Amino acid sequence: MKIVFTPSARDQFLRALAYIRRDKPSAAVSFRNQAEKALSRLQNFPESGRTLPEFPDIHYREVIVPPYRFFYRVKENVVWIVAVWHGAQLPGSPETEAEDQ
Repeated sequence: MKIVFTPSARDQFLRALAYIRRDKPSAAVSFRNQAEKALSRLQNFPESGRTLPEFPDIHYREVIVPPYRFFYRVKENVVWIVAVWHGAQLPGSPETEAEDQ
């Protein structure tokens, strides 16, 4: 299984890293490593993330790497990371985020 970021999700992830790096560069490195580790598990266990409590009826899931939420969906042999939000943000429907693909 392959893991791919949509363009908007990649931009959100890079902005989160830049934000963290401003205050503490070592924390940004740690967060990136934690995110890579958590997301790499999806290669073997794509359904391991939890369903979205805000949208229980759609086929999107999330992996939480505090304080960020990585929203994704599985399509064929690809795990599409469709959005990266800070946990304090209220997400819009991931269906609108996925239109970038």
